[in-house]
Amino acid sequence: MPDRTQTTIERAAEVRGYGLFRGLDVTLRFLPADENHGIVFQRTDLTDAVDIPARVEHVVPEPRRTVLSRLGTRVEVVEHVMAALAGLQIDNCLVQLDAPEPPGCDGSAQAFTEALLDAGIVSQSAMRPTLHVPNAIEVTGSAGARVAAAPLPPEAGYTIRYDLDYGNSPVGRQTATYTITREAFINEIAFARTFVLELEVAALRAMGFGQRTTTSDLLVFGTEGVIDNALRCPNECARHKLLDCIGDFALIGCDLAGAFHANRTGHRANHDLIRRLKVQASMSKTPGAGPTADSATGPAHRRSA
Repeated sequence: MPDRTQTTIERAAEVRGYGLFRGLDVTLRFLPADENHGIVFQRTDLTDAVDIPARVEHVVPEPRRTVLSRLGTRVEVVEHVMAALAGLQIDNCLVQLDAPEPPGCDGSAQAFTEALLDAGIVSQSAMRPTLHVPNAIEVTGSAGARVAAAPLPPEAGYTIRYDLDYGNSPVGRQTATYTITREAFINEIAFARTFVLELEVAALRAMGFGQRTTTSDLLVFGTEGVIDNALRCPNECARHKLLDCIGDFALIGCDLAGAFHANRTGHRANHDLIRRLKVQASMSKTPGAGPTADSATGPAHRRSA
């Protein structure tokens, strides 16, 4: 992967809607930020809210989504926003929102991607650090779940493969594999939507989630296939899980170089892999690996209007 300089956006951008989980109206704003600022979330609806750097150190375990928390302030369901920023290689940005979670939009990263592209991407002076996976590493879970990372030659870049296996259900078995570049993300990944089985919907609503969400907001699979909607590509579900990986892996706070392979895993395993990769890189003698894992934190925490 070639070295590159850090980037931010040229001007502010905005996305409005309501959250897929909690259903609250929300306005999200992307704001330019200085080099070494990183990605930082800010809750403007809370008087005493603190800034939350988008780093795996601030992840708290919650089912079916990625949640960040710092000093009592939480931001939920950040994975699609993070995927859009990472997929577009935007390194420094202040993300303001006036509710606990971003707009769900259509369950993909498309609306965030379009807003950021419209805002423009500009280069900065400082170099963007890259963590090259130094040694093979793996996280396993139940029912054959597995997510792994392995070294690649430097010129091979950053690849992710996701294998999805829902057995004989309408979702079925799918695979998506991409070298993660800005062009691949825009054209092949950003549009892939969240999916859920119809039989899971009642349980989620009983937990208070998805009260405003309809079958037009995401992919709901019944016994005969997608309900009141249509797939954008045959392996859209696998592409969406790969999109989630991009967002979750970006919480390491730097570029990645290596081969990542996920099989039937979710957010928690993604977070565990990144934590272990940070530890491995800090112990490695690979040139640049030590500072790369921690050098993107930066002086991030100034409040912007």
